[in-house]
Amino acid sequence: MPSTFSTSSAGAHPPGRTCAKAVFPLLASALCVLPAAAQTREGELPAVEVQSSAAAQRRFDSAASQTSVAVDAFRTAGPLVNLSELLVGQPGLVVQERQNYAQDLQIAVRGFGSRATFGVRGVRILVDGIPATAPDGQGQASTAQLASAARVDVLRGPLAQLYGNSAGGVVQVFTREPKPGGGASASVAAGAYGLRTAGASFDFGDRTLGGLLDISHMKSDGWRDHSATERTHLNGKLVARPSGDTTITALVNLFDQPRAQDPLGLTAAQLRANPRQVAAVANTFDTRKSVGQNQLGLVLEQRLGPQDRLEARVYGGTRDVTQYLSFSGAALNSAGGVVDLQRRYGGVGVSWTHSLRTASGLPLSWTVGATADRQREQRQGFVNDNGTQGALRRDEIDRAGNNDVFAQIDWQASTDWRVVAGLRNSRVRLAVDDRYVTAVNPNDSGSREYRQTSPVLGVVWSVADRLNLYANAGQGFETPTLAEMAYSVNNTGPNFGLGAARSRQFEVGAKWQADLFNLEAAVFEARSRNEIVPAATVNGRTVYQNADSVLRRGAELAVTGKPAGAMRWAPRLAYTHLDASFDSAYATAGGAPVARGNQLPGTARNTAALGLDAMPAAGWRIGADLTLSAKAFADDLNSQSAAGYGVLALRAGKEFKAGGVSWYAWGRVDNVFDRMYAGSLIVNDGNSRFYESAPGRRLTVGLRGQFD
Repeated sequence: MPSTFSTSSAGAHPPGRTCAKAVFPLLASALCVLPAAAQTREGELPAVEVQSSAAAQRRFDSAASQTSVAVDAFRTAGPLVNLSELLVGQPGLVVQERQNYAQDLQIAVRGFGSRATFGVRGVRILVDGIPATAPDGQGQASTAQLASAARVDVLRGPLAQLYGNSAGGVVQVFTREPKPGGGASASVAAGAYGLRTAGASFDFGDRTLGGLLDISHMKSDGWRDHSATERTHLNGKLVARPSGDTTITALVNLFDQPRAQDPLGLTAAQLRANPRQVAAVANTFDTRKSVGQNQLGLVLEQRLGPQDRLEARVYGGTRDVTQYLSFSGAALNSAGGVVDLQRRYGGVGVSWTHSLRTASGLPLSWTVGATADRQREQRQGFVNDNGTQGALRRDEIDRAGNNDVFAQIDWQASTDWRVVAGLRNSRVRLAVDDRYVTAVNPNDSGSREYRQTSPVLGVVWSVADRLNLYANAGQGFETPTLAEMAYSVNNTGPNFGLGAARSRQFEVGAKWQADLFNLEAAVFEARSRNEIVPAATVNGRTVYQNADSVLRRGAELAVTGKPAGAMRWAPRLAYTHLDASFDSAYATAGGAPVARGNQLPGTARNTAALGLDAMPAAGWRIGADLTLSAKAFADDLNSQSAAGYGVLALRAGKEFKAGGVSWYAWGRVDNVFDRMYAGSLIVNDGNSRFYESAPGRRLTVGLRGQFD
């Protein structure tokens, strides 16, 4: 998979300094059904939390804005259902749990991805190096099994561009390693609005051959009316080390969400009157989604010698989706109000890393690789006959694929200067084969290809042992997804004229390790041309167009306190200022003028998170989190907005032993003061149903047992 600037293996430390080594582990993912070129393993991002002194040093020496959240599935005071539980309070990152499991989380990095009304756009999602983002840029976050995760890495800024299409930022989840000697654990949780979860995990084997299997089930009645959901998730990992130079990892991920009701958005008046209600059409057409996804992956890591390493990856899977929308779609030239999607996807890849020492004795490494991913889906549309499937209105085969090659270099130029550079060439092709042709529905077959060469460059200056300054720059691109290209204003066929957005990004930052805290700060700017924006909503379908220019600039600050005092107090602060606006005027498809300087919808100018963790007594863990956000506009015209808010969460947990088993009992209260606010926005909704209300005060409790 694409290269990232990981600093976790090969190469030696420069004299007198613990320095990030030039490694670039690459994600190699691979094509299971179609012939394809190589795809590399997506590189790991350095750990941000102090999991070990070496991990902390690697992150400190990196040339990028990145964070890593360590996951302790046994001691986390939460049900571990959504990524939002783990990523709240990360600078530059907005993860909104919408209480709508039919539409997935909303994830944005420095404003990239804020336009997404379903799924994830503009941000690459990876699970164990395997893309959860399709070749066309459409991503899903729900298939990550957090109960078996070890950490979640986030990469922001120009260096993310080396992940290719739609890499405004990168979020990657890593499954933990199997426990040598085996073990087992179980968990249950219950909370407000009918939330129930249960899970179990099993470890077996040893370091030579070991594995883990984790299964969980979640059910909820939902905060709002018509928002119930249920899902089952299985994640497995088998690791074989036949020799000291070879590691083979097999991965299996099975996800079943048989029914998730969709409450849709609310108008401003509906939100004020009753935030738990739904639009009448949600009940009329029984809006809902079912998802089934099964995926297998295989990774080979082979050390070829003291200086060379080869990584290869192959993966493949199926994803079946049925979604009932909020209209009938009965017109003969309509695509229907029921979407039935059967997708087959996969990828292959390989990367080669060579490490050496220069004449000065300092480390240098380079990596070359290639990636390819493919997806093929049969997309059908049917009439939504008040919640039941009716006549056929759409039948087509959609294809998307990417072929990428890349190279990276990591050079310790001196004991104080480090340079990282990379280049990625990407080719993305989208194609539609229309198989539903009638007198009023002509043949809409066609294709579109996008190409981009993305260079990046980063420099780190080690001013002192505890102070690093860095700067980087890069270019990237984002193609429209098949769903965004599906409709055009003047005809029923796909919008093959929709172009890719292209961006130039710059960043300057500092990292300081003090005695009592760590501090990171960055200022950034990203200029995008041909930004993909919603143009109009026609019969419940969104049509997209390209806006000339969008400017994103801002600053980030993160302060992490180190545990101190008898209660091991550890404060945290994360602040982001984001000025995301249209840098040129444009007109929507309906002719409405969008003025230059209008704020990009779905983005707040100021967000902050304050946290406090403590261990007041043996086995006890307590904490508090305060999340603050300024207002965000709901549409390009900036005609409506969601008010700013501040919400407080409290949590506590107690670890103890009983019956030879380690137990952890936990509880949490979210939205302590029962604030009513819009937790997320459906930007540019044609019916002005922009607002998705956040849940009120809610209590969740749980118990975990660990058997070693």
